[in-house]
Amino acid sequence: MTPPVFSHGSLRLYLLALLDERPRHGYELIQALSERFGGTYSPSAGTIYPRLAKLEEEGLVTKEADGRKTVYAITDAGRAELEARRPELDAIEDEVTDSIRRLADGVRASVNDAMRSLRADLASAASEAKRAAKSGSGSGGSGGSGGTTNLHVDSNRAVHEAELVINEFRQQLRTDLRTQAHRGRVSAGAVDRLRSQLAQVRADLLAELQRGA
Repeated sequence: MTPPVFSHGSLRLYLLALLDERPRHGYELIQALSERFGGTYSPSAGTIYPRLAKLEEEGLVTKEADGRKTVYAITDAGRAELEARRPELDAIEDEVTDSIRRLADGVRASVNDAMRSLRADLASAASEAKRAAKSGSGSGGSGGSGGTTNLHVDSNRAVHEAELVINEFRQQLRTDLRTQAHRGRVSAGAVDRLRSQLAQVRADLLAELQRGA
């Protein structure tokens, strides 16, 4: 189980600190937190908005509509509380640093587990291929069964490599999207084009596989 990123009450104060930098809407706060954690943690809307509503209720932030977005801004009372609790905020920054380290360790462990699993699968496939080759040689060297097994081994290896390529692409694209979103450059149209192009890539790949390429 992943340890809590913020201790009780810390996220509330951290949100005030982010709003002290400049007014933001809810998604910008979520994105700012995600960037602070290097993408290893991203709070849900269900985590952020109730706390913003509580801060507004206490008079520490205000909100106003900006088109379809609701922008939150810190009040003078919010700044006063932030200043009064500055030592706590410094401690929270230390907590955040520790949390980033724990989350990064968890990500590395997951990647290492995945790589170990891949190596085990490849070793198992290689062992199976050797057994099949010996069996084919002992039965007169027809090679029919061994040839089929080798095809399966090569196919499974290619699938693992494809999964690695897909995961790398996903991580790179996720980073690019977050960077551009921070600059306000990601639109619904861009997402629609991405969906369409990915569907076309999938269709082209399936067609190529079905042709036996």
